[in-house]
Amino acid sequence: MTVKQIISRLESLGNPKNVAGMARYGIVAKKVFGVSAPILRAVAKEIGHNHELALKLWATEIYDARILAAFIDDPKLTTEVQMERWVKDFDNWAICDGCCIHLFRKIPFAWKKAKSWSKRKEEFVKRAGFTLFATLAVHDEQADDKKFVQLLPIIKRASTDERNGVKKAVNWALRQIGKRNLVLNKAAIQTAKEIKKINSPAARWIANDALRELQSEAVQKRLKNKLD
Repeated sequence: MTVKQIISRLESLGNPKNVAGMARYGIVAKKVFGVSAPILRAVAKEIGHNHELALKLWATEIYDARILAAFIDDPKLTTEVQMERWVKDFDNWAICDGCCIHLFRKIPFAWKKAKSWSKRKEEFVKRAGFTLFATLAVHDEQADDKKFVQLLPIIKRASTDERNGVKKAVNWALRQIGKRNLVLNKAAIQTAKEIKKINSPAARWIANDALRELQSEAVQKRLKNKLD
């Protein structure tokens, strides 16, 4: 399929009710058709990996096309230059998280970019850094505990950022690191307790929410069972 054919198809699959619902959750972009995630995944499966097509879909600036681009791009062909170009286009949390979860975390530069972006000022670029921390904690099975422990001071420093897009990703990263294993759970809980002492509404929210989950009976039981 050509880009024109795909856009025409996405437009036909769109739903105005979905667009309104997305807007209520802060998912606003220049142009949105409102294609549901399951349908986008089905279209992506039909297309398969196609790097050049992904680049062209991203260039349309259409939200649905950009999510599809993240689904079909080939992580082996995605460059640092492309990652920097795409991250600058992030204009809502959903496109940020979608790219990080479905594409960026699979790229060899993921750790490097995550640390770099976590220092940036732009809301959704900074969010991308912490979203990558969270998704790498879930999916990077080869990374040792030390790599995640080194992220905890970065999380603590960012905990005073009051912007929703950032603080929720900071919280997400802290929780996912703390759910990786018992060693990291203890380290994340200690970091959360330190964050809780900071005089900042965002920091207190991040800490309290993280502690609620990381110290819960369900999480503690699951992590202990992993040792058996």
